[in-house]
Amino acid sequence: MSTGKSRRDQFSEATRAALLEAATHRFATLGFAGTSLEDVAADIRATRGAVYHHFSSKKALFEAVFEKLETEAVHHSRSAGERGDNPWQRAFLALDAFLETCSDPVHGRVVWQEAPLALGWAQWEELERKFAFGLIEEHLRALMECGYIEPLPLDTTAKIAFAMLGAAGKALSVAGEADKPRLRDEYRMVIGQMLAGLVIKPRRDEAAARTR
Repeated sequence: MSTGKSRRDQFSEATRAALLEAATHRFATLGFAGTSLEDVAADIRATRGAVYHHFSSKKALFEAVFEKLETEAVHHSRSAGERGDNPWQRAFLALDAFLETCSDPVHGRVVWQEAPLALGWAQWEELERKFAFGLIEEHLRALMECGYIEPLPLDTTAKIAFAMLGAAGKALSVAGEADKPRLRDEYRMVIGQMLAGLVIKPRRDEAAARTR
């Protein structure tokens, strides 16, 4: 028996992907309030009914766009980190990828500026934790288990790191393009120095060198 998808299923998936792409562009340029389902449908020459077939509301469409962007961001950071030779290097490669993603105008506008307004602060924070928090915990756990940093309470340490990264993300999302390289360097330096303060003494010189 064939397990391939029917042409109808393929068309449905293609329509959904096109709606997400069109909606991403709209939300990133006009914001949540300035985007209508009719405009998104018109962008791909579909009907309003086609939009409702996949998404029950504009908020549901926005949430799907948000989750797609965050899934891609986590994948980008995770893949970058995997290129490192040790936990310390992996953490900073992942951090660099995160700061790079937050500098992207589309990601910055949708995830950091529009999402709190479109989803509400509670849901936005819950989704941010869903996507980013686990990866932060992974890196901190590896640093502790391999003896790079002090064995502190993992959940509390991850929450503090999560807050620092959130500050960086918000700042980069609203910064002018000319200022983003400087801000990326500054946030990387400050986060690196704060993390280096947790380093177990024999590792301190190595950590400081790798942070530069």
